[in-house]
Amino acid sequence: MRKALLPTLIIVTAGLLIIRLFYLQIIDDTFKLKSENNAIKIKYEYPERGYVYDRYGRLLIANQPSYDIMVIPKDVNEKELNIKKFCALLEITEDFYKEKMRKAKVFSPMLPSVFLSQLNKLEFAAFQEKIRRFSGFYIQKRSLRDYQVSYGANVFGFITQVNENIVKKNPYYIGGDLIGRQGIEESYETYLRGQKGVKYILKDKFNREIASYKEGKYDTVAKQGDDITLTIDGELQKYGEELMVNKWGGIVAIEPKTGEILALVSAPDYNPALLVGRKRSKNYTLLHNDSIAKPLYDRGLLAEYPPGSPFKILTALVALQEGVIDQNTSFNCNHGFSYARGRFMRCHCTGGAKRLNDGIYQSCNTYFSSIYMKTINKYNSPSYAVDVWSNHLKSFGLGDFMGYDLPIGKRGKIPTSKTYKRLYPGWHWDSKTIVSNAIGQGEVLMTPIQLANLMAAVANRGYYYTPHIVKKIKGELLDKKFRTKHVTSINRKHFEPVIEGMNAVYGPGGTASGLGLDGIEICGKTGTAENYLKVNGKRVKLQDHSIFVAFAPKVNPKIAIAVFVENGYWGKRWAGPITSLMIEKYLRKKITKVDFEKRMLEGSLKDQYNKLYPQKHQDSLSIMNSKIKDSIAKFKNGDDSKEEKKDSNKEEH
Repeated sequence: MRKALLPTLIIVTAGLLIIRLFYLQIIDDTFKLKSENNAIKIKYEYPERGYVYDRYGRLLIANQPSYDIMVIPKDVNEKELNIKKFCALLEITEDFYKEKMRKAKVFSPMLPSVFLSQLNKLEFAAFQEKIRRFSGFYIQKRSLRDYQVSYGANVFGFITQVNENIVKKNPYYIGGDLIGRQGIEESYETYLRGQKGVKYILKDKFNREIASYKEGKYDTVAKQGDDITLTIDGELQKYGEELMVNKWGGIVAIEPKTGEILALVSAPDYNPALLVGRKRSKNYTLLHNDSIAKPLYDRGLLAEYPPGSPFKILTALVALQEGVIDQNTSFNCNHGFSYARGRFMRCHCTGGAKRLNDGIYQSCNTYFSSIYMKTINKYNSPSYAVDVWSNHLKSFGLGDFMGYDLPIGKRGKIPTSKTYKRLYPGWHWDSKTIVSNAIGQGEVLMTPIQLANLMAAVANRGYYYTPHIVKKIKGELLDKKFRTKHVTSINRKHFEPVIEGMNAVYGPGGTASGLGLDGIEICGKTGTAENYLKVNGKRVKLQDHSIFVAFAPKVNPKIAIAVFVENGYWGKRWAGPITSLMIEKYLRKKITKVDFEKRMLEGSLKDQYNKLYPQKHQDSLSIMNSKIKDSIAKFKNGDDSKEEKKDSNKEEH
């Protein structure tokens, strides 16, 4: 047996090698294909990206043809190429030509690189007529986004070329490919991009194309990207952006029963068409360099603000759940709250005895500070008590990423015992030390989408669904995490008295009196958040932020909303009217509060911002937005290159 073992192993191994060689040489031609790649040209066929629709089927994003000039450096005969004429034809400089060729050679002398991207129809036609004179160059057809609307840039994102890191990490992409960045274009890239097709073409010794390799055996057909339907109401999104002109902040509206995002507004905004075509890079730089207005910064998802008085809703719910009060527990307000030696928190309510309902609709600081301290003082250990309180808040999705289907976000901040051990090392802190949490100041921070989701949970009497912006993808089921109900730690019965107080906010004596809508019962809460900035190491108080949260109708709610206006004074002044208008626009599809509408559409906080920040920031946006309609028209007609030259001397950054 031992003598036979070695010969047997040799025979079996040899047999396997012979079988493998037979398979590779006779059956599987892929290695042969690779070995012959010097004589084979690979052509890619790029599919159209998927179309994007709003929740009612209105087309938001389509596609338009675009053309890239590709170059294979080893095939360029620079002795015969008249560089001056070539550059004049494409309206580029010789330095630009040299730099592009250098980069292409570094990437690969043998493989195609993008030399000039996103030519329009006229530029393509002019080059196509003379392309035979320029060996090594060819046209690659692609599609660019064609925005049917001028709103929603923060929702959509944009398309840009892949960088080297992406090419290294993802074998699907090659140099010059386009990829989605920000918004749904990034989150749903693998659905929207489709699948590019590949053709292998034989070349002769003179580098001429002669036939398909193996009669197209290895060729693949491009597959168009999947269409996507968003949860966004296009008209509501547009209206929200119009209301926020000359204001900074965010609006987030959610359908409570599903978690579907109805509107996601960030102001200031920009027209998405600015980031399409050959002007994309210049426009992006202009937007990016505006470090004050920050048009590329999605305030609805990224801005962390003190929530102010809307947070009192949570203070009440936790106190009810912890059993330290009931709806009839009262506290006396002397137009403020004394909570430590020499420490006094002012209150703008009418004063006197306050119960839960009064506390909510009059926004009494004394009431909420008192019930917060009772919540913390319920336990012997302030550290333990703060963690109990914090866990209740986290059950609403606060203090963490929301898990929605957009690629950016911030956690906000819900303090725990660890927070205060770090802030007050070696010091005995207690409920008086941290009482400002009661009214949404202190160490609490929330994003507008977290505030809107809080309203959805209150509207549902204790549960919410993870907010999401895609309603359906052709042939795909919505991700399970968006169909999973999240139940808060607050008993359903405790929501009713709080909701009654929120409804009374719109009544006589309420902080939102006069903002109601006839025939629609709204439950809301005004907010005014203090706003500080460090200047030269000193803490300087700026104009307060205007905040409003609400849901409607009171029974069977259809919309939950949060509005945040930076430096907007108090809640009723700006955020409150905008909230009422957004609710009516969604529920009735028309506006009856025309006085509100006129005041909000024409109202401006530019003077307030100009006091706080240098004047010159303002006009990266206004320059581009004033030109955008002409630019879009000329781009579609093939004349954006001239427009680019006219505008170039107006850049400020």
